[in-house]
Amino acid sequence: MRIVAGLGNPGSRYAGNRHNIGFMALGAIARRWRFGPWREKFHARVADGLIGDEKLLALAPLTYMNESGQAVAAAMRFYKLTPADVIVIHDELELAPGKMRVKTGGGAAGHNGLKSIDAHIGPDYTRVRLGIGHPGVKHLVHDYVLQDFPKADEPWVEKLVEAVAEAMPLLVADDANGFMNKVTLTLNPPPPKPARVAAAPER
Repeated sequence: MRIVAGLGNPGSRYAGNRHNIGFMALGAIARRWRFGPWREKFHARVADGLIGDEKLLALAPLTYMNESGQAVAAAMRFYKLTPADVIVIHDELELAPGKMRVKTGGGAAGHNGLKSIDAHIGPDYTRVRLGIGHPGVKHLVHDYVLQDFPKADEPWVEKLVEAVAEAMPLLVADDANGFMNKVTLTLNPPPPKPARVAAAPER
């Protein structure tokens, strides 16, 4: 069994924020793989599903971002899992908008949700980092992440979260490189090959 946690702040006020792209991706995964109904447990909204042969718990903390670790740790303890069984999807300031990277372990890089999870379960879980870009200077970061994506960004946000959902079987099977490649190809498909012109028959 695996836990897939998407990070964000609860409530309609924050739903469209850049900080909530983890919630958006989690919702896309639950829809794409037809997870069961959402319910409240572990200080979170949770839904069960299968991807391949793997049972997954989709988990969206109902605490605010800086307490996300409470929900992840509670679910992990209940199911007797380890950090290696946890996937966390979150916004990433240091990646360009629409880019995605996967890493296991490492620092929180100032992300309050990751800081909280690190404090509760340690750093050795998988992070799916969804790029939202950086406002350019540090003192603008707080307001930037708590602003809604502008209308012009909505197409790439939707494409990104749907591509992550579609490729999840590879990540669940521990093929992080295959997962990243599939997302990249979905977002940037190769140009179609030119049609071959049949040679004229010899006379």
